[in-house]
Amino acid sequence: QVQLVESGGGLVQAGGSLRLSCAASPRTFSINNMGWFRQAPGKEREFVAAITWSGDWTIYADSVKGRFTISRDNAKNTEDLQMNSLKPEDTAIYYCAGYRFGALSLDQRLYAYWGQGTLVTVSS
Repeated sequence: QVQLVESGGGLVQAGGSLRLSCAASPRTFSINNMGWFRQAPGKEREFVAAITWSGDWTIYADSVKGRFTISRDNAKNTEDLQMNSLKPEDTAIYYCAGYRFGALSLDQRLYAYWGQGTLVTVSS
């Protein structure tokens, strides 16, 4: 059974930084495309960023472009999301997700594997 576990959420002031991590298990199970989504209170879950297995291709939501950076370590079967210049509107539960086959996409319907989420709160 594939499991994704996020960590690194917390409370930060506006302008600050946080780094989220996601560990996939079992470590021998390769997930080609991995991404991050978020859901703010009272809103729909939305795409944040995604990355291919090689790391050569990434996609970012316009709202986080230039502030967030997605990366992965295939040897450890982990992916990270470095979040800088955080804004109060970044407050949300952040979910790690992935799927094995097909081109990189921001369509959450393609993502077969999901973590439980980690809360990020940005105070003004």
